[in-house]
Amino acid sequence: MFLALTGEFENVQGLCNFRKLEASGVTLDAFKGLAKLLTRGDLISITGRAVRSNTGELTLEATSLPKLLSPSLVPLPFKLEEEDAKIQNRHLDMLVTRETTDVLRLRSYIMRYMRDWFHEKGFLEFQTPILAENAGGAVARPFATTSTEFRSKELALRIAPELWLKRLVVGGVEKVFEMGPAFRNEGIDLSHNPEFTMCEYYNAYASLQDLIDQTEELISGLAHHCQDLISTKLMALPAVDLARYARPYKQVEFLPELQSRLGFTFPDLSSPKAKESLITLLQDHSIPLPTDAHTSPLPKLLDKLAGDHLEPDSLSSPLFIIHHPAIMSPLSKSFLCPKTNQLVSARTELFVNGRELANMYEEENSPFEQRRKFVEQALRNSEEGEEVHVDESYIQALESGLPPTGGWGCGIERLVMLFSGARRISDTLSFGNLRNVVGLGPGRARR
Repeated sequence: MFLALTGEFENVQGLCNFRKLEASGVTLDAFKGLAKLLTRGDLISITGRAVRSNTGELTLEATSLPKLLSPSLVPLPFKLEEEDAKIQNRHLDMLVTRETTDVLRLRSYIMRYMRDWFHEKGFLEFQTPILAENAGGAVARPFATTSTEFRSKELALRIAPELWLKRLVVGGVEKVFEMGPAFRNEGIDLSHNPEFTMCEYYNAYASLQDLIDQTEELISGLAHHCQDLISTKLMALPAVDLARYARPYKQVEFLPELQSRLGFTFPDLSSPKAKESLITLLQDHSIPLPTDAHTSPLPKLLDKLAGDHLEPDSLSSPLFIIHHPAIMSPLSKSFLCPKTNQLVSARTELFVNGRELANMYEEENSPFEQRRKFVEQALRNSEEGEEVHVDESYIQALESGLPPTGGWGCGIERLVMLFSGARRISDTLSFGNLRNVVGLGPGRARR
């Protein structure tokens, strides 16, 4: 009796020879009974010795009758064809599709590598609140909820841990990082899910160039680590093109490069009429407007222009887009750009394959400047129908003194997609995206 044995990383042939087992007291009835009982997907225990079959295949020859540990009571399909069936029966898909499991394994290895990297650099890992009065950090729609303990207050799941982590730096923790869940009450697509895992770190006295150097070291190191895993353990995944991650990565300045490609000089972006002036210039130069150009805040319009004209450069190799307009980065330090005479931020974003991978900047540490930027952001967004609160408690924390600090953020799922070759963020999540988790669609296994 031959058995196809599958472990987490190994596949080997098993052999049960009755004539050899009979000598150890195994009866023919017991042997036939086991042969009749076993089905595809059963978990068994087998003890034996390594031999080569007549064809040279490595084989585990049983020296005692295998034991059934846990039967598979439903037929195990050979393959799940439909996407709904795969995601609604993730455990079955993992059993029959090696790539599904290897993507999730790679996610775990990536997170462990990153933790080791941070610890080697002297960072401490902290956990910060997930549920609080303010969602904190980025501009996005939060998930609102209430608590039986504070019935009169509306609470929110965090959008990002940023403001909490910077409070820790104020408190004297000069190198801190966190990996944990973040939530944004927004749409689902190939690269976005309302629940995701964010990694952020804050390094006191680090400049923007320090952050760029650290990012190149981390990402290039991850690329080599992932390729080592793919070549030895996770062989269902495509190889990583290591040549793409040779350092240093390309850099372009946001405004000078965008002005060069669009063929005109931008208006003063700090002016109240900046958006209208920019739209007029785009129309005058026959540059297609985003569909929501007239209703979106100016930062979103600028972001869309960068997405159309700068980010595609990252399809061939990693790209840093540096020095965004200050109005796009209310939490970062800003300065007057000598090339454009515009107020810009000490910020950069790393793009790979046309997608944002990491965001980093020198943190605004003046409570006066931070309040001004928060107020301007709130006014700008209220005019566009979006609500943004000024976080007074964070400004009060800044009054105790935040040292010059570099901050960095990256979505873990984006990293996993990059190095696994996964096309959908749902492939990098243990049980798919929110739509899958809440059980939309029938999703029955097809055999």
